[in-house]
Amino acid sequence: MAPALAPVAVNTAPVRHKRPIVETRLDALFNTESISALLNHNDDALRQSDLSAGYFVAEQAFGNLVPQIRPWRDWLSNRGFSFELTYKGEGMANVGGGLSKGMDYVHDLRVSMLFDLGRLVGLNGWYLHGIIMNREGRQVGWDHVGERNVLLTEVWSIHGPAAARLADLYVEKSFLHNRININVGRIALTHTYATSVLLCTFMTQCSAPMAIREPAGWSVYPKTSWGGTVRFRPTRDLTLRTGIYKIGPKAQDNTGWAWGSESTTGIQTPVEVTWEPFFGPRKLPGHYKLGYGHDTSPYPDLIGTVPAAYAAIIHAHKEKPRDTFYVEADQMVYRKHGEYQMAGGYLLAGYIHNTPSISNFADEFYFGASLLGLIPHRPFDRFGVMYSYYQMSPRLTYGQSLRQSAGLALGPYITGPQTHSAILEAYYGIPVTPGLVMTPEFEYVMRPGETSVIPNAMLVGLKVIANL
Repeated sequence: MAPALAPVAVNTAPVRHKRPIVETRLDALFNTESISALLNHNDDALRQSDLSAGYFVAEQAFGNLVPQIRPWRDWLSNRGFSFELTYKGEGMANVGGGLSKGMDYVHDLRVSMLFDLGRLVGLNGWYLHGIIMNREGRQVGWDHVGERNVLLTEVWSIHGPAAARLADLYVEKSFLHNRININVGRIALTHTYATSVLLCTFMTQCSAPMAIREPAGWSVYPKTSWGGTVRFRPTRDLTLRTGIYKIGPKAQDNTGWAWGSESTTGIQTPVEVTWEPFFGPRKLPGHYKLGYGHDTSPYPDLIGTVPAAYAAIIHAHKEKPRDTFYVEADQMVYRKHGEYQMAGGYLLAGYIHNTPSISNFADEFYFGASLLGLIPHRPFDRFGVMYSYYQMSPRLTYGQSLRQSAGLALGPYITGPQTHSAILEAYYGIPVTPGLVMTPEFEYVMRPGETSVIPNAMLVGLKVIANL
């Protein structure tokens, strides 16, 4: 994930030493640029201050609520162990439309750890990352809105109760003088691919758009996958990452500890290229991503059971693998309060396409803005607004229409043939004090359940992020 808000104090670069993860700074294989050479020169200093590895929004409250233990933390860090203890709570209430009025609460309590294996056991340049978390609560979309496909809060205890879940556990190493970086172990793919600093300021898009997170081939917390990613920069403004991961059902292993009980259905081979240019005299940064993933797992045709009246003329397709394509972009449009890459307002947009006949979400597109310092004397507050549209699988819709016309039940919680839905989300992030961020939230859900049966729903709530 990524920083949800700007820092709470003026500085010229993002705070790095607060985060218990290694910066994946990469030096270019070739000391040149691609088409960015036509835009600006000598922009490496700004690029090096980018939050290129800042995908963990829960660790980004910019400081600690208990600074008195800083000497103890530094003592441990100097000996090879760093950590963050973070709380994220999200309460959302449906105040109009949907199924019923009511509120649900979810939380994420996690310990993020970094072991410097060079200092600890002499393996210089090797680092071990680990995250243990507790996630509990209920999903407001399920209980009060009637939306079971798009998650309306970022955090949700999808795997049921577990006191402590093991999430990330992987080693990292850079080679060839920081020109190649590898991660190997148990990793959530959506913290490496199709994510961004800005997406994770929105509940419905973090850690990646829903059409990426929903398929089993793209693991998302608390589910992680065995595998690894390699990153390198062909030129200073291009980053390429690719990897290979084992795929299994998301519902398996609700704690992350029972590795032997997980079954394997196939492998996922994602690849993503990112172009990072700077525009204009103020060197406004942009991030433009093109990605693809191939999941070899066999997935059935979503047409489902064909009624007997149509069985002679309509047949389900054979099982087949899933492909995912995505394009994501964000571009700073003004700069405020610093030269680092979160010091300003951004426009952002994206499009995701999955193999339509076997993916619940055939398509998704979104566009929005994340704007810094709109209110005078509140320079580091961040306002965000986003519209996202979700298109369901045409085979899913077709199968449901066939069963409805035959007088058959469509299944629990389904009110009609599901076609599409949309969500308008807005937030206002307030850095209260170092280590504490509070974010009032608003969501307007159009066509809950991807039908027109349930009234549009209006939700309000609050997200709190605290670094202890």
